[in-house]
Amino acid sequence: MNRSRYLAKSRLRRPRALFAALAISLAGSVHAGAPSVASLSGAPTSTQLQWAARFEHGEGIPRDVGRAVQLYCLAASRGSSEAQYQLGWMYANGRGVPRDDALAAAWFRKAAAKGDAISQRLLIAFGKVKMKSASCVGPTRGAGAGVVQVAYRAAPRVDFESTPERRQIVAWVREMAPEYQLDPDLVLAVLAMESGFSSSAVSPKNAQGLMQLIPETADRFGVQDAFDPVQNLRGGMAYLRWLLAFFGGDVPLALAGYNAGEKAVERYGGVPPYPETQAYVSRIVQRYGKIWHPPVAGVVEPSALISAAAARVQAESKP
Repeated sequence: MNRSRYLAKSRLRRPRALFAALAISLAGSVHAGAPSVASLSGAPTSTQLQWAARFEHGEGIPRDVGRAVQLYCLAASRGSSEAQYQLGWMYANGRGVPRDDALAAAWFRKAAAKGDAISQRLLIAFGKVKMKSASCVGPTRGAGAGVVQVAYRAAPRVDFESTPERRQIVAWVREMAPEYQLDPDLVLAVLAMESGFSSSAVSPKNAQGLMQLIPETADRFGVQDAFDPVQNLRGGMAYLRWLLAFFGGDVPLALAGYNAGEKAVERYGGVPPYPETQAYVSRIVQRYGKIWHPPVAGVVEPSALISAAAARVQAESKP
């Protein structure tokens, strides 16, 4: 079976059904802005698919494949075979993402397991490719018009068990992170990037300790001794929790805020176009493997960046 020919045919068949449904609800609709991924995280799967398709093809909004991948991933994580198929097709064809046959096959395999006939036939067309897990780490993070996209490049692996000191730090993180409603793996990814597990680290900007707290942030979160590893971890986790609450669980935005400050993220409407911040977000997201964290409630009112987008989605979803 000619895989390229079959991929082309399958692409023509599948999106027509999707865009037929979109035509009714979105015909004649042109939006000056677009919602963030965070604001769509709790939306119905059908809504996530609609916006993902619009971002992928630039239907009435600026094309943003990075955001399309994120939304397809959110829908796929809920078991949507349509989203799983779309991710497989994008990776199989290198459409807006690096071509990756193994990753494409992994997504087709998920959709096929749910009875998706086209994905089942595509797996036959692919023949034998190496096994790979379906991953939801997108190649780019598009935060909207005018915001620089961030390429997710591979980050070096970190050995959390290499020394007794590291093992102790990991144990503290896994014990304390749930108190702050945080995924310990995200905290460890930030910690590895910030200080490499050195409690005595000091940056050129006077960021101190394991989580590299500048004096103002340490004061803000009640850290008296930034070189005390437990105090530093608690201060860093408190700030990370605050950022995740502020940015509605959007991991790239929270990380950008940790590195560049939440005001810079709001000013640019997404990850700021600073090379340092882009590299920082890229490496931690690659290491963490997720772009979404369960929202932290009761800490702070969401950013206007999130609340405005959520209000727009709610208004547009009304009949």
